[in-house]
Amino acid sequence: MTDPAPNYLATVAAAYDSVAELYAERFAGVLDRQPLERAMLSAFADTVRDLPGPVADLGCGPGYATAYLRGLGLDIFGVDLSPEMVALARGAHPGLRFELGMMSALDLPEGSLGGAVCRYSLIHTPPADIPVVLAEVHRVLAPGGHLLLGYLAADEAATETQTYDHRVTTAYRWPPALLAAVMVEAGFVEVAQLVRAPTEDERGRQAQLLARRPPL
Repeated sequence: MTDPAPNYLATVAAAYDSVAELYAERFAGVLDRQPLERAMLSAFADTVRDLPGPVADLGCGPGYATAYLRGLGLDIFGVDLSPEMVALARGAHPGLRFELGMMSALDLPEGSLGGAVCRYSLIHTPPADIPVVLAEVHRVLAPGGHLLLGYLAADEAATETQTYDHRVTTAYRWPPALLAAVMVEAGFVEVAQLVRAPTEDERGRQAQLLARRPPL
C-alpha cells in the first residue's frame, strides 16, 4: 500500500507549523460554541469508553478535542503531523500524551485502539489518498472499535468532492453519501452521520460521521 505523496505531507505540516499559535488562539474554546459537535463527541465517548484499548485523536492539532475527550473519561492520546502543533498541545495539556505521526503510517499495533477521532484532519488529504488513510485507521482499530470523522460537507447538490480554499492550505469538501461509501469500501460500517448548516463565521456545511470496524 502506498503512502500519500511526501510533498503533500510536507506541505501540510509546514503550513500548520507556520500558523500553529494563531490556529490555537482561533480555536480555543471552539467546542463551547458547537453543541452538536459536543453531542457527537459525547456519543462517541459513551460508545468506546468500555472497549479495550485507548483512543487516538489523529490530527489532534493543539489538543483541545483530546483534552475534552479526556474530560469525558477516555484514555486518549494525540497524534499530529505538525511539530509545532504537537509542541503547543504538550504545553497546553501536560498531563496528556502527544506524538508526531502520519495517519497513513501509524506507529501502532494492529487492533490496538478502541476508538479514533479525526476532527477535520482528513480535509487536506487528496481524495485519491483517503482510502490509504482509512485503511490504516481500520488496521489499528480493534474489531468493534469506532471512528469519528469531522469533515467539510460539499454543497447539497454535489456528487463529487469539491476543492476548498482553506485559510491554511488546500482542503476538500465531501458529499456525505460519497464519503460514507468510501468508508464502507474501507471496511467500516456507518453508524450515524450529522450534517449542519454553517454558523456566521463558517464558510460551508459542517459534518460528523461515526463509523465502526465490524466485530469479528
